Amino acid sequence: MLAGAALTGAAPAGAVPLGRRIAPGVTYRQFDVDAAAGKAHAHLLTVDLANPHVRLDLLYPGAVAARATVSKLADAAGAVAGVNGDFFNITETQHPGVEATGASVGPAIAGGQVLKAAVPKGQRFGPALPPGTTTRDVLGVGTDRRAHLDRLTLTGTVTTPEGNLPLKGLNQYALPQNSVGAFTSRWGSASRVRATCGTDTDRAAGCSADTYEVQVRGGRVVAASDHPGSGSIAADTTVLVGREKGAQQLRKLSSGERVSVTHALVAATAKVPFTFAIGGYPVLRDGKPLSGLDDATSAVRTVVGFKGGGQQLLLLALDGAAAYRTGMTVAEEAATMRELGASDAFNLDGGGSTEMVTRDTGASGVKVRNHPSGGAERPVANGIGVFSS
Repeated sequence: MLAGAALTGAAPAGAVPLGRRIAPGVTYRQFDVDAAAGKAHAHLLTVDLANPHVRLDLLYPGAVAARATVSKLADAAGAVAGVNGDFFNITETQHPGVEATGASVGPAIAGGQVLKAAVPKGQRFGPALPPGTTTRDVLGVGTDRRAHLDRLTLTGTVTTPEGNLPLKGLNQYALPQNSVGAFTSRWGSASRVRATCGTDTDRAAGCSADTYEVQVRGGRVVAASDHPGSGSIAADTTVLVGREKGAQQLRKLSSGERVSVTHALVAATAKVPFTFAIGGYPVLRDGKPLSGLDDATSAVRTVVGFKGGGQQLLLLALDGAAAYRTGMTVAEEAATMRELGASDAFNLDGGGSTEMVTRDTGASGVKVRNHPSGGAERPVANGIGVFSS
């Protein structure tokens, strides 16, 4: 299986076998990979975080519950390159009348600011997770300017006159059962109903019949409803949504009562704060592929890895053109990143979401470098942006 992912020197017309400088500290190249299902074609960005002019950050459309193409996200942010990011709430066929939010599965940090926390494992979209991984897994860059694999867990408290309630959700499309979650202006205007649908183990389960929503502005309760609402949330307002026992606890609050909400994402291992973090799942750690990686399902994929103690990033997106659309398995993906020298690697959304863009020197916009497998760019929840000053 590993031999099937050996790199080859062959490349189609227009390939850049030795790499081309996109910006200081950023290079781009293409190459072929002999995978078990056939030849795959890879697009690779190499990013040198040791260069003080280079940085990574989250690309997102200004709200958690929104989608845009990678090219639009990169152009809006002024990135010199980028790839698509985390899996996201793309459809809601199991819940008639409930809109898909477009929000991502895992935690997200942009510009050092926490955007959201992770949904319960049973509520994620995407293929099955490898053993031992969770929706809280992230790849991020710390204030030390090094990439890290880590796990971000939400901690938070809703302080009320009746006592303290644990906060179990932040700007996420699915809340744990019997919990209270917070939505802020970063969420956007999408309906919050989806947050009360499904269970911790079954995304397709029905929506809760016991819900309650409270709006807190200026530290006081200003409105309440038996049903989650929609619409933009003001910067000075937090909307608390409860389901089951969480709803019952929120019903005890009265208009005008003082309520405060605190929240943070706590890293399992990192000793420095993250300036950027995105969800997905690890496939390679300390030079070794994770056990139980899928070695049977081939697909177009996006993966990011790092080497040199986290100072050099490798962002790889497979081509979705008909000649290469079979792609590779997750196990082959991990093997390919290891052969490129990565010590650690992290799988992102794939299939029709896989995309890479770069901007030529002096150009006003980016170019899509791979062929999206759906024939056109797919609007996505977020991505990884490469910036160079």
